[in-house]
Amino acid sequence: MSQSGDDSRETSTPKVVGVRRLKEAMAKPASTRIFTVANQKGGVGKTTTTVNIAAALSMGGLRVLVIDLDPQGNASTALGVPHRDNAGIYEVLMGSHEISTVVQKVAGFPSLDCISSNTSLANAEINLVSMVARELQLKEALETISVNYDYIFIDCPPSLGLLTVNAFAAAKELLIPIQAEYYALEGLSQLLETYGVVKKRLNPSLNLSTIILTMFDGRTRLANDVAANVRSHFPNELIDIPIPRAVRVSEAPSYSQTVMTYDPLSPGAIAYMQVAREIAERGKAKDGNFDSNVVSINYKKDGEIA
Repeated sequence: MSQSGDDSRETSTPKVVGVRRLKEAMAKPASTRIFTVANQKGGVGKTTTTVNIAAALSMGGLRVLVIDLDPQGNASTALGVPHRDNAGIYEVLMGSHEISTVVQKVAGFPSLDCISSNTSLANAEINLVSMVARELQLKEALETISVNYDYIFIDCPPSLGLLTVNAFAAAKELLIPIQAEYYALEGLSQLLETYGVVKKRLNPSLNLSTIILTMFDGRTRLANDVAANVRSHFPNELIDIPIPRAVRVSEAPSYSQTVMTYDPLSPGAIAYMQVAREIAERGKAKDGNFDSNVVSINYKKDGEIA
């Protein structure tokens, strides 16, 4: 595994330029691949991973939709779409808006759309409780527009509540970002348990297909130990291209950009582009139909997977 350090170049206000397609287009899947990006542990790079992979795939000539299912609205901010006072995914879940009416184009990208979060989404967990088929609201809505896209990414909140269950029920694949730091794997067992229950009872087609290491510093023994641990237990699911802990990746959202436009030549942007291309290649080979039967993990006292 390659080692990537911090990108410490001086920060300057970025110039927003038109995004061009890559010279080498990315492989198109035979049918729409719908990813839920989830990890109930906060601060692992979940939203950053969602928006940058989505941006990279769009640059590769693919049609991509990002659904911001997190009440914090960070994915909407990073993609530069209005969201605080706009109708978004909350109104879709509540049945007051058709999903096609809340899709927004992401400026500068050839084929990237977003369905935003807004402040009302914080009430969704409570309001969904009394609804019939409450776990399937997002799935039913997506069925009307999924054919318009090659990839759909659902950015989940850092919890395992009804919003995340809706995302699990609507998706075909589960993508888990894992921070390459101590206790990074703690709580993964609970996430996989929820995945297993949803797969059994609500969505048999859901598969854990992708794990990505984020905030990786190859100079530390700890990061390499975490990587080795994940690699040994998830050899097929892990994309062995770590995302480095880089200043540019962290700075980009403050300018309402992904790192793909903020600094496309930075180590973080290059890593996300490589990950996106690997995801596309896997989709070409298997059409997103991955088989993973892992639904629970036991832990040793030192935090490693048993």
